[in-house]
Amino acid sequence: MAGVCDSNPDFLSPAGDQVLRPALNSVLTLNCTARVVTGHPCTLPSVQWLKDGLPLGNRSHYSLQEGSWVGASLSAGLVSSVLGMNLSSDEDYGVFTCSIYNVSSPSITLRRTGSPGHVAAVLASILVVLVLLLAALLYIKCRLNVLLWYQEAYGEVEMNDGKLYDAFVSYSDCPEDRKFVNFILKPQLERCRGYKLFLEDRDLLPRAEPSADLLVNLSRCRRLIVVLSDAFLGRAWCSHSFREGLCRLLELTRRPIFITFEGQRRDPAHPALRLLRQHRHLVTLLLWKPGSVTPSSDFWKELQLALPRKVRYRVAEGDPQTQLQEDKDPMLIVRGSVPEARTLEPQLDPDPEGDLGVRGPIFGEPIVQSHPSSVPLGEARDSEVDVSDLGFRNYCARTDFYCLVSEDDV
Repeated sequence: MAGVCDSNPDFLSPAGDQVLRPALNSVLTLNCTARVVTGHPCTLPSVQWLKDGLPLGNRSHYSLQEGSWVGASLSAGLVSSVLGMNLSSDEDYGVFTCSIYNVSSPSITLRRTGSPGHVAAVLASILVVLVLLLAALLYIKCRLNVLLWYQEAYGEVEMNDGKLYDAFVSYSDCPEDRKFVNFILKPQLERCRGYKLFLEDRDLLPRAEPSADLLVNLSRCRRLIVVLSDAFLGRAWCSHSFREGLCRLLELTRRPIFITFEGQRRDPAHPALRLLRQHRHLVTLLLWKPGSVTPSSDFWKELQLALPRKVRYRVAEGDPQTQLQEDKDPMLIVRGSVPEARTLEPQLDPDPEGDLGVRGPIFGEPIVQSHPSSVPLGEARDSEVDVSDLGFRNYCARTDFYCLVSEDDV
């Protein structure tokens, strides 16, 4: 009977090796349940817990609850032990097993996961901060370039609006402002960037109501640029009635542009400057610095963003009316003086008769071929028209057909 009592127990829990990852300062319970042989002369065995192969030493950190059940046949029963623990330090983690009749159960391994999780979270936070800093740096460095690219690609095109100029430039009539406008602002905007400016060196709003000339000139321009130099701010209306003038300007033009200068001798707390800073959402306030003179500076990029979008198009070769005649007046060209390679071919001109009212047959009539003159080109016809003064004539304003009328006909 002693051999029967010493038979190996059948462990029901844990059924196999387990790995648990409880957090630090958590409460955990481990269950060990086994089926054993009971009945006379066998007695119910006791359950012993082991940690890392050694019996549990200090019982103050652990709590045990034991129980047993005997079957109806009294030949088999169950023994159970529940180990409760409080994981307060790293020493409480390890490999736990329970032993019955010196037979160990499958192991339960406890591993700490609190520290690695915090490290991963800290590293992820640092990575996110670095990405945000890099994005902010790229935004500061490339913001204007990205906005300029977007404006040139998808910006609003202000065409066919009846405006003759891109910007109205107002400045004081002093040597410093004239030099800044004529030698810095105008060459950069007109020659390098293709804008067309209207320069006005008179008072912008000198009276209570805008003058008729000012209204007409502003209506011809898409934007307004005001050079707020010391001389401009020295005007009386800039100190006393600038708020009323700004309200009128906002009614007359779209988002006016004001250029101020770094290191102005005038007090930076000038009423006009303070008012413009308070209404940045209604105006464009630019600061001219010593380094702004370079074409790639932020000043010119911000100014270009405030100005209308320039549409880049391929310039035509010339007026279609004179495209094949070297842009000369077709009414004054001598047929014999046109080079043979540049003469008009019939198939290039669908209506060679122009507006003379002469048209070819319409309803299937045969086309009457004109008989060419027997006079060779370049002989007698060269002397019919005097072309000696053609180089002194100005054809820049030609907008319509010419009609040669002599003084006698008039």
